[in-house]
Amino acid sequence: MKIFIKYISLSVVLIVVWTVMIFLGTDKGWWHTPFTEQKESTKFIASVHKELKKEFVGSMAMAIFKDGAPVTESFHSKNTSVDRNTVFQVASLSKFVSAIGVMRLVQEGKLDLDVPVSNYLKRWQLPPSSFDNNKVTVRRLLSHTAGLTDGLGYSGFENLKDVQSLESSLTKAKDADLGRNGSTQVGILPGSEWRYSGGGFTLLQLIVEEVSRQSFDQYMRIEIFEPLGMQSSFYQWDEKFRNKLCDFYNADGSKAPHFYYTSLAATSLYTTLTDLEKLFTLFDEEQSALKPLQPKYQRMMWQAEANKLGAPIYGLGTFLFAEIDNGQFIIGHDGQSNPPINTAFRYNPTNGDGIIILTTGNSDFATRIASDWVFLNTGKVDTLLFAMQQSKMTQSTIIGSVLIIVLIVIIALSRKYYNRKV
Repeated sequence: MKIFIKYISLSVVLIVVWTVMIFLGTDKGWWHTPFTEQKESTKFIASVHKELKKEFVGSMAMAIFKDGAPVTESFHSKNTSVDRNTVFQVASLSKFVSAIGVMRLVQEGKLDLDVPVSNYLKRWQLPPSSFDNNKVTVRRLLSHTAGLTDGLGYSGFENLKDVQSLESSLTKAKDADLGRNGSTQVGILPGSEWRYSGGGFTLLQLIVEEVSRQSFDQYMRIEIFEPLGMQSSFYQWDEKFRNKLCDFYNADGSKAPHFYYTSLAATSLYTTLTDLEKLFTLFDEEQSALKPLQPKYQRMMWQAEANKLGAPIYGLGTFLFAEIDNGQFIIGHDGQSNPPINTAFRYNPTNGDGIIILTTGNSDFATRIASDWVFLNTGKVDTLLFAMQQSKMTQSTIIGSVLIIVLIVIIALSRKYYNRKV
């Protein structure tokens, strides 16, 4: 019996060591091979175009930044040509930009990050829950820590006439992604954990409308886009941009429809590479005298508000992709929706370097390329690259654990056979 316990204990120890090694290796990028080893911008983009030949991407616009300014741009299209003024939908990258609008109201003293959101709401309220809804604050909505369990995910509407009202979407989103019930409600203790919530940003959209007394689209155009000269950025579909809109594709290369959304703040930003380059200048404290957001408030967006697996993951509307110098992070946001839209925005606040990628027709191309850009330039595995590797990490852990058990069994049987012969 003692020998049996000894072998069991040895197996457990080895499995734990193996699991820790796999986790650390994935987190540190010990065995990650980026799609290219080229760091220099023009060579990096040349490598991107080689990668484009291996898989389908319908439309792409991309820029790489050095010292806060774009140094190289690149475009790709299957059919209708794409340039720096082509309008893309950017899916959840919208949240990052929407958060800037929310923080503008905080800067003006019209919103408090830490009071109950019910103080600002007249048109709709969170439904009663088993928890204290007064603990749902703007800070927690921005950081996905408000205890909302909608998990949205919006699929949008193919016909503009079918788009729900904001209030009815918060109650029950008809365009909720498959497997989501579509109800924005408190399901876990507010402040207890990070749980991604599209519904939380749709609620922020309502709060902005209540406080500003404007539509969300009007508020963002006047307060954020106009000061930055972002003339082709908007949330509510504007027909005058029809001829500038990129082509949408399914993953098999077939044409996909253009979808419309109630959830503007969460997923409906339309913008161009030109405009996002102007947004990039917002973060450089030496540029853009007409900044709609003061450095103090933009830095607040980049401070850790939520952790996952013990590591900082999210600020205020901002992914913290990889920790760099002096407790700072590569910051930004990605977007992903179906039919495939994938977008990525990465900014390094220590040197002003960064990358923006907008794509259609592929569900993860932009994220993979941007994450490898981070890896090449910092040596760090960013948040979304780590997430993409989790299935491989789990598979390696299981295979290694099984092999350890098999090896221990073989050793045990061999020793038993040897002892009998002796």
